[in-house]
Amino acid sequence: MRFLLTLTLALALPTLASAQERSAFMHVVRPGETLASIAQRYYGDPRRESVLVAENGLTTQGGAAIVVGLRLAIPWVSYHRVQPSETWASIATRHYGDPRRVSALINANSQVSASQPDEGAELLIPYPLRHVARQSDTMRRVAQLYYEDQGEAQLLLRFNALRRQRLSRGRIVLVPLADLLLSDEGREVIEAATGEPIAAGEVRDLQTLINEQLPSLREHVRRGRYTETVALGNRLLGSGDLTGNQIVTIQRELAVAYVALEREDMAVEAFIAALDRQPDLELDTRRTSPTVLRTIARARETRTERMTVESQDAGPDGGDLDAGVPAEE
Repeated sequence: MRFLLTLTLALALPTLASAQERSAFMHVVRPGETLASIAQRYYGDPRRESVLVAENGLTTQGGAAIVVGLRLAIPWVSYHRVQPSETWASIATRHYGDPRRVSALINANSQVSASQPDEGAELLIPYPLRHVARQSDTMRRVAQLYYEDQGEAQLLLRFNALRRQRLSRGRIVLVPLADLLLSDEGREVIEAATGEPIAAGEVRDLQTLINEQLPSLREHVRRGRYTETVALGNRLLGSGDLTGNQIVTIQRELAVAYVALEREDMAVEAFIAALDRQPDLELDTRRTSPTVLRTIARARETRTERMTVESQDAGPDGGDLDAGVPAEE
């Protein structure tokens, strides 16, 4: 029976190769430890022992004693920085081996557009825990075990491309856990043991905070508080690790403020920075002042001229035209 379980788990690995390459740490059980105490140490929640049981193919629960010296895999969520041209489907394929599993990613990253992930956005990647169904298991029971909410059963059905609630014994169900976060103690233990820092979603938290401040930036512009707009906009730009859409939004609002402050040169540069990220950027011609429209038109022309000069300087093959030319003596 144990051989069959191991074989079944092994057959599930190819589709999750990328997911299993990350978030891996082996804890060696010490005297006096239980699954609950280990879960408390790494997750700050003893109830997470159910995760350790599933991840390590154990059959004991409820805080039962475990063997000293046993090596336990400690899983946790990971993070992904969206690259140019990536889509929800391609990211789901990369981490879960199936583009149809996008719902788990979208649900875990509500701060990002559901239609297209923003370039530069840091996404939380729920950990795909493998649960081996027991006798009389149903999706509702599995959902209640890991989410404490039977309503998540529909998410599990979609993620596993299943239609029936009832599960056959030995069936592997992938359970995406978006809240499988390491505690501060757990992170310190793993970092000390591996010598490597562990991402804790700092960039994602920063981007979420910036999203919350963008309405204030727009409100400053709407109410004519242009000095405040410049101060807030530049502070947000200086925070770093912004998404492409955040940069476009901030630079656009800065450009409008600079026009109002009669700094057309700075307004042009702000619009160029926005156009570099979004070349098809358009402003509402009915609600935007003619001065601002003229400024963005000038920014387009300046940007085109710069790109032309850069292309000419690079030469027909992309190299420097002056390369290989000996200096005059």
